[in-house]
Amino acid sequence: MEKPTISAPYLICISTYNERENLPPLVEAIFTQLPDAHLLIVDDNSPDGTGVWCDERAAGDSRLKCLHRAGKLGLGTATLDGLRYGLQHGYPVLATMDADFSHDPKFLPAMLQRLDDNDASMVDVVVGSRYVPGGGIEGWPLQRRLMSRGINGFARWWLGLTVNDTSGAFRVYRADILRKFDLNEVRSRGYSVFEELLWWLQRADARFAEVPIVFVDRHRGQSKITWSEAIRSLWRIVQVRYG
Repeated sequence: MEKPTISAPYLICISTYNERENLPPLVEAIFTQLPDAHLLIVDDNSPDGTGVWCDERAAGDSRLKCLHRAGKLGLGTATLDGLRYGLQHGYPVLATMDADFSHDPKFLPAMLQRLDDNDASMVDVVVGSRYVPGGGIEGWPLQRRLMSRGINGFARWWLGLTVNDTSGAFRVYRADILRKFDLNEVRSRGYSVFEELLWWLQRADARFAEVPIVFVDRHRGQSKITWSEAIRSLWRIVQVRYG
């Protein structure tokens, strides 16, 4: 396994709601890949004890941080709170990923390495992409695939985005590029936060790269996205262009 040469520590932000089964093995898998990483768990007061486990583990491991929120406030605001935490605490590199093993930690070293490639076109944002050669999806039914493809295609066309995978949460950012706009201007509260962030980043002249990943449907727990959430996300994407 090739380790990234980019300087640690970097902060990996994971938003959780009822991920008590998934979080312990995920944390171990991340630290196996990246022993020097710092993890921030942003928990929305999970009734299954996710936040309690996080506090117990963090008490004996300084690499793990816990940010507790009052309730289920939405993936968008959780993602933004995680990024704000990273910027406020001076991390030069921030990453986001899902808590349910849909994003395999084994891809993290390659994503960080791509950010660190020292060539003429230094990258600001690396997207773990399902929709580039070598990427893919396992375990999704046809309707979920169509939903994802439709949202991605619409976002690329409507917002003029150049990234192929616009809706995925598996990303690595340079902190400096996130400081070029005000995160408080991002209005999305749900899944559309990922398209909206790309729109702001593109306006800030961010340089993007995509690393192929295989997205695997969750093995434990239930997916939190519904058709109604997808429709709300599409409506927010429409609104983004108008502020």
